[in-house]
Amino acid sequence: MRKRLAALTSAGVGALMVILAAPAVAAPTADTIVTFTVVAGTLDIVAPAGPINLGSAPPGGTLTGQIGPVTVTDTRGGATSTWTATVYATNFTSGALTIPFSAVLYWSGPATATSGGGTFIPGQPTAADAVPLGGTPPTAVPAFAHTGGTGGSTATWNPTLIVNIPITAQTGTYTGTVTHQVA
Repeated sequence: MRKRLAALTSAGVGALMVILAAPAVAAPTADTIVTFTVVAGTLDIVAPAGPINLGSAPPGGTLTGQIGPVTVTDTRGGATSTWTATVYATNFTSGALTIPFSAVLYWSGPATATSGGGTFIPGQPTAADAVPLGGTPPTAVPAFAHTGGTGGSTATWNPTLIVNIPITAQTGTYTGTVTHQVA
């Protein structure tokens, strides 16, 4: 009788092993194909609207100050993400009095933030590289550039203006416009 129970137990374990080793039944599936389109975006530039007050100084003096962050955003999504930002200014006036735009130097400084691949190139990396502002788009000076990379890119910098007040300047509050553009 004991042999029969042992044989029965061995048979039960064998059957249990067969049940546990059986392949699992796969759950039913349903595939859905999803598509979407990436469209070309834009190339934009944003700069502080101002007014920005650089302070005060006497004739023959110098004023230096940052004008706030300038940001280029390229969402055109091309095979290359190349762009150049330039800057120019109007004359600075106080009523009939004028300080020419050429008395104002510009330096971009390094990028404060970037995204995307490629190379980001400051127009004037240091104060020693500062250049006089041009007065119209044909004489605009480079502010920042981007070459290479694919898809999109962004760059932000905080440019500095250096105003060399002519010794012949008369007292007054002078106002002008600094314009950044990108292409």
